[in-house]
Amino acid sequence: MAAETAAAGRRAASLRIWLMAARPRTLPAAVAPVLVGTALAATEGGLDWVAFAAALLGALLIQVGTNLSNDYSDARRGADTEDRLGPVRVTAGGLVPPRRVLIAAYASFAAAALCGIYLIVVAGPILLLIGAASILAGILYTGGPRPYGYEGLGEAFVFLFFGLVAVSGSYYVQRQDLPWDALLLAVPVGLLASAILVVNNVRDIDTDRRAGKRTLAVRLGRPASRRLFDAMLLVAYLAAPLPFLLGSLSAWLLLAWLTLPLALRLRAVVASHTDGPSLNRALADAGRLEFLFCVLLAGGLLLS
Repeated sequence: MAAETAAAGRRAASLRIWLMAARPRTLPAAVAPVLVGTALAATEGGLDWVAFAAALLGALLIQVGTNLSNDYSDARRGADTEDRLGPVRVTAGGLVPPRRVLIAAYASFAAAALCGIYLIVVAGPILLLIGAASILAGILYTGGPRPYGYEGLGEAFVFLFFGLVAVSGSYYVQRQDLPWDALLLAVPVGLLASAILVVNNVRDIDTDRRAGKRTLAVRLGRPASRRLFDAMLLVAYLAAPLPFLLGSLSAWLLLAWLTLPLALRLRAVVASHTDGPSLNRALADAGRLEFLFCVLLAGGLLLS
């Protein structure tokens, strides 16, 4: 009995470690754009729910694979040191052997590719290009010979793949078309996703600089990075109702503005704090903001 209890405890501890490695707090950023793109497609008729499920699961698996790949690559490059302000990373912390983390990352990407098979059958070979580009972007964020996350391009790629690609791709799998309002609605989604990374990089600015990781926050400095964060929030809220103002959708899009109090509180914390605990909470709030914003934006679309 004692042996069984000990084994169960080890399994539970292993599960907690793998959940830590998957970074569940980042997963809403993968879900949010799929909800918006699919909700826009729903304004024009019925949905292929299997395609929605495949797109949603594929996005989640790519995000998990990216997180695991990032965990492995940052540890290998020495970027995750003991003095980092964020949560412990499983590779650098010695909780999981590096090879197992890398295998898990590629297993996640392979499972995402399996989800993509149905989407390719439904929507055509363009989904193969989208899926392959998304997986490659996840790997090269901190991996490969010239990781773009180390060159200050992380926010641009997040805007591209968690905004433009994810929203328009989720719409495309339903309608095999790409209207201008799908791209327009992708702008606030991508900006809020990029804002999450800005908070992360502002928190890590000192440790990243010492590790030679030249994120956009390291390049710009803390004051300019905070101004960039403010601009991202401002443009996101101004862009959300544009399809209504331009006459294609209804004023229900303004539902997303109900998240403004959370955005203002978040902005105040990012503007005035440099300590790890405060910015860790801000990072969680930034993810929560994007998810709630996109849920309300999707709700506004469904009511249009």
